[in-house]
Amino acid sequence: MQRNFFIIAALFLFLEVYIYQAIRTLTDNFWLRTGYWAASLIIYGIFAYEISHFNRAERSMMRAQIMISLFLVFILPKVFIVLFLLIDDIFRTGSYLIGLTRQTEHFFPERRKFLSLAGLGLGGILSALFIDGITFGRYRHRVRKVKVKLANLPKSFRGYKIIQISDVHSGSFSDPGKLQHAIDLINEQQPDLVLFTGDMVNNVADEFKPFIPLFSQIKARDGKLSVLGNHDYADYVEWASAEAKRQNLDTLIGYEKQAGFDMLRNEHRIIEKNGEKLYILGVENWGLKPFPQFGRLDDALKGVPESATKILMSHDPTHFDYVVKKHPGNVHLTLSGHTHGMQFGLDLKNVRWSPVQYRYPKWADLYESEGKMLYVNRGFGVLGYPGRVGVLPEITLFELA
Repeated sequence: MQRNFFIIAALFLFLEVYIYQAIRTLTDNFWLRTGYWAASLIIYGIFAYEISHFNRAERSMMRAQIMISLFLVFILPKVFIVLFLLIDDIFRTGSYLIGLTRQTEHFFPERRKFLSLAGLGLGGILSALFIDGITFGRYRHRVRKVKVKLANLPKSFRGYKIIQISDVHSGSFSDPGKLQHAIDLINEQQPDLVLFTGDMVNNVADEFKPFIPLFSQIKARDGKLSVLGNHDYADYVEWASAEAKRQNLDTLIGYEKQAGFDMLRNEHRIIEKNGEKLYILGVENWGLKPFPQFGRLDDALKGVPESATKILMSHDPTHFDYVVKKHPGNVHLTLSGHTHGMQFGLDLKNVRWSPVQYRYPKWADLYESEGKMLYVNRGFGVLGYPGRVGVLPEITLFELA
């Protein structure tokens, strides 16, 4: 443990020495240099304090959010600055080696100054993006409209509107009122049905209690259905007993019921119009280990005709590739969340990239495989890093065809 501490301290010291060289190249102002060191020491002090006081028994994500925010806003951008300066050092070293035989000049102060300025500028932009993501990005909810064609869809359900939300993570927000605009956006779509695909909380049921009045405002003609996500089982905190943990889950289900959500636990509901039926299936969380695999699609399909049009709510998108698309039950559309789009990336019309795609190949939007469809929602809330950069919080509006 002590050895790891010294290694990390040495890496941070190396980082800071490099950054200071860039600052010294650009300015000889004593107060600016002193101010930089003072600010850095304070930030590292807070970072070290939060790490040393972190423990798994805590119910709040606040300490984790502080650590992650400090790292992304003040430390990660410095890595990019150092990369720029290393470019110059590589050139200088190469020039020096050549100069041993050719006597060529191997120090170019203007190049050093340019790279220092470019590196500091890039680092500053990255910090600004992460700060904006915390201050504004997590509240920039947008409605994505998706038209899906489902096999054997009864005529009565043509044009049927379904809203999907996912990954609220209510414990990451201190003021429910700041999400009022997102609830209003949902209601403006006048949905027939609202489906929530898991992770209402970070750790414990009481995180959602202050949000019950807010989510009670969501209106849908045919009701609101929900399923559980991996965080809803409260596996990430310590419990006095298995019974206390079970009671927490029961409490969360009760809170969601108060907010008007009908929880599906490996079961289905039937939406009927003019004697025709649409089947909505909901399974408990099923993900690749170490995530829980409580989802039982066979149970959810009991009594459902194979030829019927079926929509499945399953929190983790890996369930689709490993179980759903190969299942003889013939589920036409699966709705998932879980990935959050990592809350960071590029999410443009023709360019979509996020680091999360290297863990979850199906991480956002609509996918088709073996004649079955999967939609992965980018998430309503945030987790860990309390912001969003590039990948905005999503409300999905499906129109069935």
